[in-house]
Amino acid sequence: MSMKINLLATIILTMSVFSSLSAQSTYPNRRAVMAGKFYPGDSAALQRYLEIEINQIILAPDSNRIRAIVAPHAGYSFSGEVAAHAFATLRDNPQYKNVFLIGSSHIAAFDGASVYPGGFFETPLGQVEVNDSIATELKKNEVFNNSLGPHIEEHCLEVELPFLQHVLVEGYKIIPIVIGNKDLHTLNEISRLLLPYFNDDNLFVISTDLSHYPTYSDAIKSDTKVISGILTGSTEAYCKAVKESEEKEIENFRTAICGFSAVYIMLRLGELSGDKFNFQKLKYANSGDVSGDFNKVVGYTAIAMRHIPRSKVSDEDSLYFTDAEQKQLFILARNAILEGLNIKGDTLVEIGEHLKIKCGVFVTLYLNGQLKGCIGTFRQDQEICENIKEMAYAAAFNDRRFSPVSKDEYDNIEIEISVLTPMQKIDDIDEIEIGKHGIYIKQGILSGTYLPQVATENGWDAEEFVSHCSQYKAGIGKDGWKNKSTEIYIYETLIYKEK
Repeated sequence: MSMKINLLATIILTMSVFSSLSAQSTYPNRRAVMAGKFYPGDSAALQRYLEIEINQIILAPDSNRIRAIVAPHAGYSFSGEVAAHAFATLRDNPQYKNVFLIGSSHIAAFDGASVYPGGFFETPLGQVEVNDSIATELKKNEVFNNSLGPHIEEHCLEVELPFLQHVLVEGYKIIPIVIGNKDLHTLNEISRLLLPYFNDDNLFVISTDLSHYPTYSDAIKSDTKVISGILTGSTEAYCKAVKESEEKEIENFRTAICGFSAVYIMLRLGELSGDKFNFQKLKYANSGDVSGDFNKVVGYTAIAMRHIPRSKVSDEDSLYFTDAEQKQLFILARNAILEGLNIKGDTLVEIGEHLKIKCGVFVTLYLNGQLKGCIGTFRQDQEICENIKEMAYAAAFNDRRFSPVSKDEYDNIEIEISVLTPMQKIDDIDEIEIGKHGIYIKQGILSGTYLPQVATENGWDAEEFVSHCSQYKAGIGKDGWKNKSTEIYIYETLIYKEK
């Protein structure tokens, strides 16, 4: 009897051990496969490298919380300095609960995304724990329910970890996510599922390099366009910039941005959140700056995405409108167009006080995705509700570039409202931030303006921006902006689209 009991106990113990080993093997540690290749494999050497790179970076203090950073993932000898600029922004506020590491697969194409389910990621600096609770929750959705295969040899997330280990306060967990395709429907779904975690407790690290293998000069042109698209915070402007770069016939050009999907998700999360963010380019370089080979290069950038709390969204930011207020703005715009078509519009509830602030506004109309009219005003002496009605009517019926909107076209009209911050006079065009600032040029009675998105849509730098506006909008010639009598102003826009 005793032998039977001992045998039973042995079987139970064996099963228990096997079960434990089996459970552990479900979440194997992801070992460092790029240590000694993309970055130093010795912990002391790696620590010294990080200290030297990050400590020499001086950034202006900014109290707004970093919500996301964009950092390159090439070997440190090529992109480490650029990556260090992204992670250096975390020094002043280095505490997060979770870090979502998001990159696009270099190993294989597959549907959706692969989230690493648990265990630890290892580097020469130690282990970082995966948040298995969040990973398990995400894997309940088919879009995340992929194998671990894409993670095992993938470098794009691993190379970001030593920087995190060096800068952040211990105690955070990571959620490593590798994206398998560029399908926008899928990326929108991934963004929707990540939205509950997109808050100031968590950091999103977006891993990407830029153009691959064009010449040095072609890389700068392509990368400038794509970076400008990112800085708008708009997925539409970003996608357009990437598409235009990749449609050009450039020798040896493989891609405008290898982490297209990861960056798209960051921008889409910003749009879905409804909050305001500031995007800042911290550093740009390409491999030619290091290697001296200017024939085939890869581009790198560091970008910070800062969350601007609603409590700060005004001085100018009484210009932030809630979803309900935005709905009222679009009713006002549509009713103005319907009035011009002799059609009764929607009934509008009493206009709230916030919609009576005084500021300039542009109303842009699209018909089947194509520009149909755009008219604006800088009037600061009239309430925005009145400015919107007047500009919507003018965009529909008074823009001389287009025929008036007809009744047949109305149902296919899409409206975009750009609310303008007060203008500021500048003395040097270097003060213009592409993707952020619109410009207003004035010489005597002649004047013209371009909204911020015009520069990003065309891939212009500051001089091209003011030259085109000077020639084609103000009518004072390409170099008219250089005249001492010419005044240049900048302003910002908050863009609202119908939901």
